[in-house]
Formats: sequence, C-alpha cells, structure tokens
Amino acid sequence: MDGATSRDNPLGSYLKDRRARLDPAALGLGSTRRRTPGLRREEVAQRASISTTWYTWLEQGRGGAPSAEVAGRIARALMLTGAEREHLFLLALGRPPAPHHAPHAAISPRIQRVLDALPASPAFIKTASWDVVAWNGAAAAVFGYDSATPEQRNILRRIFCDPATRAAQRDWDSVARFVVAAFRADMTRAGVDVQSDPLVRELRQRSPDFDALWQSRDVGTYGEGTKQLHHPVAGWLALEYSSFAVDARPDLSMVVYNPATPDDAARITALVTG
Repeated sequence: MDGATSRDNPLGSYLKDRRARLDPAALGLGSTRRRTPGLRREEVAQRASISTTWYTWLEQGRGGAPSAEVAGRIARALMLTGAEREHLFLLALGRPPAPHHAPHAAISPRIQRVLDALPASPAFIKTASWDVVAWNGAAAAVFGYDSATPEQRNILRRIFCDPATRAAQRDWDSVARFVVAAFRADMTRAGVDVQSDPLVRELRQRSPDFDALWQSRDVGTYGEGTKQLHHPVAGWLALEYSSFAVDARPDLSMVVYNPATPDDAARITALVTG
C-alpha cells in the first residue's frame, strides 16, 4: 500500500500490518505455503467472530467505524498489546477504549522507586475508587498510611468517616466538595456504575455530608492546587499538590504533595527521619 493510501485509510493499513506479523502455525492454522506473511483476512474475521466481508471492508476503508465491541474482538484476534489496542481504538473510533477498573491494583517496583525518590514530598498512587495502594516514606509520615488498614487508606473514608482527618483540614467543606466531584469523575472515567458501586452506597449510608454532596452531581478533576493540613507533631503544613496519570494504567494516578516552603520541607524531613 502506498503512502497516499495509508494516509487515507490509516485503520486499514494498521490492521493489515498487525495481521501480517502473526504466525499462522503458532496459532494452529497450518503451515502451508502462503502468498503473503501472517494471517489471511478470513482467519482474522473468524477469530474475531465477524464476517469476512465486514473485516475486508474495514481494511479497505469501506465499512464505516466498527463498534467498540467489534474493535475489542479484533484487538484480541490480532493479539494486540495494551498500547496497540489503544491505537486501534483511536484510529477506528477516535477515542481510547474504556478503562478497566481494577479493584486491587498491582504496583510495579519501578513505580515504587519513583515514589521513594521524593524523600520530602508525600506521594502516593491511588485507584479510581481512591484507594491508596502505594506510598513513600513522606506520605507515611504525614498521612499515616503505614499504620492504616487497606480500608482506612481509602481517601473518601478518611475524609468523611474519620474525625481526626476531618479536624486536620484547614477548610473541610471545600476539601469535601472537591474530593466528591473529582471522585465521581474518576469512577465514571474508569467505567464504573457509580450509583451501584458498593463504596458509594457505604459512604451515603455512613455520612450525611457525603450523601448531600453526592446528590449534587458535581464533577471535577484532581489536577493541581494547594492544601493546608494540621499534623499532630509538625503542626500546620502547607503543600502544593499535583496529580499525574500512570502511563498504560488508566485505573491509577500518582499524587505528589510538594512542601510549599523550605520550612515545610524541613518539618516533613524531620518527621521522616525522626
């Protein structure tokens, strides 16, 4: 396929390239001589449970956009990686696939080393349901994650159900509105039915404040901003926070709290080393 045709039909070019890379013999499709490398169109169609005609039209740019379900089946048929699957969706539908919500996220050692490289900046990894699943020494010292149970490391439970966490906020009302709006957006982005999620039901039953804010249906983003937090030993800490996506893990985000002043940095360092 020449360059001009590839630009006119990038989806078709990508599908053709990916099926050419597959080994028919390794997939149990026989090792007979073939005119071109890889799988035939009908073999991809069979693996994806779609018609050969429809798949051929996709490669030729004639069939229109496939549904997300069909795109997912084609991705599995072509044995695409996560990044390749996302690229397929972007070409076919103009958007990435819906993120997969993983209740129990596994953190790679590399991500943990990134957290640990921030000795005076509390940093942690949270899931779409705002469970903190990894953190550094500064976050343990400031937020107490080392001594908390997994249930107690959920940010929403801490804000709405833990009196000590509530008392530590400079402006609890603003914090509460912010976390509920950002939480709703995160859960929806992760493909979770927020109205039937067990955590949402629990919080609505345990906290009238959460229930009232939840019914407002506000949405927001974690983004970046400032926070003032009272620590029982260090006193008031001024922090600047930023949230970052974890590449290839749409169910996770990294939140970093940088000390706002040298004095704040010194007090956090004292907590960590003391």
